[in-house]
Amino acid sequence: MDEKKVAIFPASGKLGGSVMKYALKLLPARDVVLIARYPSKIPDDYRNAGATIRAADYDSPETLETVFTEVNILFLISYPTFQHERRTKAHKLAVDFAHKSGVKHIFYTSLAFAGLGDQSVAQVMQAHLDTERYLAKLASEDSSFSYTSIREGLYSESFHMYTAFFSLKQPTSEVLLPHDGSGPGLAWAKIDELGEASASLLVKFYAAPGDFPYRNQILLLSGPREWSLNETVQALGRVAGKEVSIRQVSLDEYASQELVESRLTIGVNKWAKKWATVYDAIRNGETSIVTPLLKELLGREPEDFETTIRAMI
Repeated sequence: MDEKKVAIFPASGKLGGSVMKYALKLLPARDVVLIARYPSKIPDDYRNAGATIRAADYDSPETLETVFTEVNILFLISYPTFQHERRTKAHKLAVDFAHKSGVKHIFYTSLAFAGLGDQSVAQVMQAHLDTERYLAKLASEDSSFSYTSIREGLYSESFHMYTAFFSLKQPTSEVLLPHDGSGPGLAWAKIDELGEASASLLVKFYAAPGDFPYRNQILLLSGPREWSLNETVQALGRVAGKEVSIRQVSLDEYASQELVESRLTIGVNKWAKKWATVYDAIRNGETSIVTPLLKELLGREPEDFETTIRAMI
């Protein structure tokens, strides 16, 4: 196959939409395949420019069987669920169908827990670690296949997930967490900048796969500095115009908060306590690692956490 086809799946959502936007500024649209559960949500500009649009859905495995046909490079964005086994299964199916279809390199969007190591106490990271191990196994068994796992920095815009769903528009004076707020902290990163940097990696591989320095590697895209949870909620308070502090509570009290319980319940399954393992990971320093790679790929200093948050008001 002389042509190089690049696929982005799912080409939707905040990160996927950002990767798609920046990749199509630099790649020939005719070489890009955009795959989404709802193809109608993909902007017409991309279709009109010549990009191929296909439909597929993690929750419908049969749609994945042939959707990667003629694709050489796949940018695979992780399936959004807290459910470890379900998420791992979805990723493996997508990887297997891609591999069988002839995809030679997969960029996989992991998460910035575990630093650059291979262990995490955060439940939300377990499916990512499973997927990274699976990709490494495939690469070891098939020398024509390679991967790059991008551990995307914790989204600045997702601060509410780590602050008991604190609201900038209806701020409270206290944030109740099973953590005292002290460091180590989190190296927050802006979603759109993560998408831009990730697209840059994709384009670098497309342009010169033989010179790509990150084959079969795990990369960490972090924000420019570490913020403790105390610093985080103080910044949220400044933006919201209210003094805010953290009060450490028991795991049970944290999980029983109305907003926490409602936002972290899926169907009949209550995930608050499993989600709260992120606080153990933060305490262990898993999310405090700062690397220069995001800055290098952007060619500028990444946006400061508080600047990003202010733009959300």
